[in-house]
Amino acid sequence: MPRKYTILINKQEFPDRATVQAAIRSLGYKLTLEEDYVLFAAPKYLPCTLQGEDAGFTFSTSENSETGKGITINLQWGGDPREKAAAHIVATALAQATGSVVHDCNGNLASKESLAAETRKVLEGLEEYL
Repeated sequence: MPRKYTILINKQEFPDRATVQAAIRSLGYKLTLEEDYVLFAAPKYLPCTLQGEDAGFTFSTSENSETGKGITINLQWGGDPREKAAAHIVATALAQATGSVVHDCNGNLASKESLAAETRKVLEGLEEYL
């Protein structure tokens, strides 16, 4: 199963790190994005701290004129459950803070509610892991 979220967003709505961080905090998550990201830069590991532990995932963007949304953001994680949790939190924050459209790991459209529920589930599993 692919380990990524695909997010479609209008270019003018593409948020900076401070906006995403504020959305994360408003949702009550203890995740800190440790570095800025750059629109249309090469895919990059985005380091994060989750509940005091190292976490992060690969963050990439590309133009997407076919969808009418302008930009595709990919959040991809490996086997570490902290990476998965961090990517889920950021996807949830983006959905809450912008007019983005989020597709889950199976390519299905994910609602704000389903993203929040899945994020809670991932975080509950993470507590068992730590």
